[in-house]
Amino acid sequence: MAAANRQYLEDFSVGQVFESGRLRVDKEAIVAFARQFDPQPYHLDEEMARLSPFGRLVASGWHTAALTMRLLVEGAFRPANGIIGVGFDELSWPRPVYPGDELRTRSEVLEVRPSKSRPDRGLVRVRTTTLNQNDEPVQIYVAKLIVPRRPDRRIAEQR
Repeated sequence: MAAANRQYLEDFSVGQVFESGRLRVDKEAIVAFARQFDPQPYHLDEEMARLSPFGRLVASGWHTAALTMRLLVEGAFRPANGIIGVGFDELSWPRPVYPGDELRTRSEVLEVRPSKSRPDRGLVRVRTTTLNQNDEPVQIYVAKLIVPRRPDRRIAEQR
């Protein structure tokens, strides 16, 4: 990540919104992810999926989470040193993701605060909503992230 694109704690403010690009989900990726990580019938087999409450093949929620992470890493939300999460306040999958869906993310900064015990960093709480092509949420989470403070600010505070 280029230094000019890095965002430090001081660059974030409550209410900021960051959008990602888009990513299309295909059937082969849904099945491949499910085979390896979530081998349930409605993620693996179209016939079995028709008998499920979903009525057709759907992506695992964990696959949706992984796709969300990829969208974030490639998007405009770029904390210095990467997206380092320390936990979630909530995580939900309000709608399934189907083959052919096109996903994107919208991240809103909810809280920014310097650490009281670690002056080189702070905490940013962010709500990330993953949306499908119809702007319907398919995943929503609130994460707590560790974000470093600007290096020149840390040096000035140590003097």
